[in-house]
Amino acid sequence: QVQLVESGGGLVQAGGSLRLSCAASGRTFSSYAMGWFRQAPGKEREFIAAITWSGSKTYYRHSVKGRFSISRDNAKNTVYLQMDSLKPEDTAVYYCAADSNIIVVTTTPGYWGQGTQVTVSS
Repeated sequence: QVQLVESGGGLVQAGGSLRLSCAASGRTFSSYAMGWFRQAPGKEREFIAAITWSGSKTYYRHSVKGRFSISRDNAKNTVYLQMDSLKPEDTAVYYCAADSNIIVVTTTPGYWGQGTQVTVSS
């Protein structure tokens, strides 16, 4: 079992940056692949980024590649999403996710956080 709590969302102007954090409970955090998803109003939840348990491999949605960066600190049980060059279309609720399988974490992860709102103004 793992519980996930996101933080760091807020309101930012277009072109600005935010860093989201996701704190995980449990002593087995380092064995989980982690991911970030987002859901905009009226749209389906979509995969954004994922990172393997060791942090050695990362995966990104095409539209955020080069602007967003996922990382993790297993000593702190925390995964991050650095978001730069933000655009109004990045506005959404951002969710942290976890699963023991790196492929599954990009599609149907077993664990979800409650989400944090990111709003990008033009």
